[in-house]
Amino acid sequence: MVMVFGEITTKANVDYEKIVRDTCRGIGFVSNDVGLDADHCKVLVNIEQQSPDIAQGVHGHFTKRPEEIGAGDQGHMFGYATDETPEFMPLSHVLATKLGARLTEVRKNATCPWLRPLISTQHDETVTNDEIAADLKEHVIKPVIPEQYLDENTIFHLNPSGRFVIGGPHGDAGLTGRKIIIDTYGGWGAHGGGAFSGKDPTKVDRSGAYVARQAAKSIVASGIARRCIVQVSYAIGVPEPLSVFVDTYGTGKIPDKEILEIVKENFDFRPGMIIINLDLKRGGKGRYLKTAAYGHFGREGADFTWEVVKPLKWEKPSA
Repeated sequence: MVMVFGEITTKANVDYEKIVRDTCRGIGFVSNDVGLDADHCKVLVNIEQQSPDIAQGVHGHFTKRPEEIGAGDQGHMFGYATDETPEFMPLSHVLATKLGARLTEVRKNATCPWLRPLISTQHDETVTNDEIAADLKEHVIKPVIPEQYLDENTIFHLNPSGRFVIGGPHGDAGLTGRKIIIDTYGGWGAHGGGAFSGKDPTKVDRSGAYVARQAAKSIVASGIARRCIVQVSYAIGVPEPLSVFVDTYGTGKIPDKEILEIVKENFDFRPGMIIINLDLKRGGKGRYLKTAAYGHFGREGADFTWEVVKPLKWEKPSA
C-alpha cells in the first residue's frame, strides 16, 4: 500500500495515483515477489488545501512581490563543499552514491538478475551469499571504487546480516524524508533536520539548502578555501534570513568574517529571490524526480542550477 498525504496550494489537476504507480514501476516494484506490485497495490490519497494562514504569510495569496515572499518554515539550513573531488563533494559520499547507482544499473540491465530494488542488497531466493559477494565485487565495486582504495586489507560488508529476500514495502514502512543524510553530504558538514522531497521552493528546507550549497561550492571553487560550510537561518513568513554563518575549518585563504561578507554580497538568501535566481519553479523532464535518488548535490546537468559555480572576486593576501 502507498499513502499520499499533505497540503498543497495549486490550480493543477494532478492524477496522484497514476504518478504513484508509474514511479513504483520505474523503481522496479513490479510484483509482490520484490516487495510491491505497482499495478495492483492499494493507493490512498488524502491531499488537502494548504492552511490559509500559512499561504497568507508565505505567498500573500500570490500578491507579494518575489523579494517580499516569506520563508515557508523556520529552521537552519546548511551548504557544504570540499575540494577532495571534482564534484566538490566528500569522497566517501561520492563513492557511496556511485555504488548505489551502479547497483541499480546492473539490476536493470540484468548483469545481476537476482538483484531486487532495495539496498543493502535485496535478492531473490535462488542466490547464495557467496554468489552475491562475488557478483557485487566484480560488477559493482570494482567498476566504481578506484584501485588505490582496494587492497588485501579492505574489508567488505556485503549483506552482513545474511538473507535479505523480504524487503522494501513488505519489510518496512517507508516515509518520504527519512534519508536526509544521503540526500546531502553523507554525514559531512551539518544538517538542520529538514527534508527536501515533497516541498515546493518556498519551503526553505529545500531552497535555502540549495543556495547555501551554491555559496559553499563557489567559495571552494574560487580557491578561497579548501572546505566550507554555509549556514542560514529563517523565521516563517520573514523574507530576510535571521543569520548567515560561514566556517572554512581553518582552510580559508582569508578570515572567515571576510568570506562571510563576500557571501552576503554575492548571494540573495530571500526565498523569492532564490526561486528566481536558481529557476526553481521550472519543471519538466522529471527535474525534481531526479533528486529523489543519488542525492541533490554534486550532480551534473542543467536541472541542478544550484550546482552552478558563481565566480567570486577576492584579493589574495600578500606574502
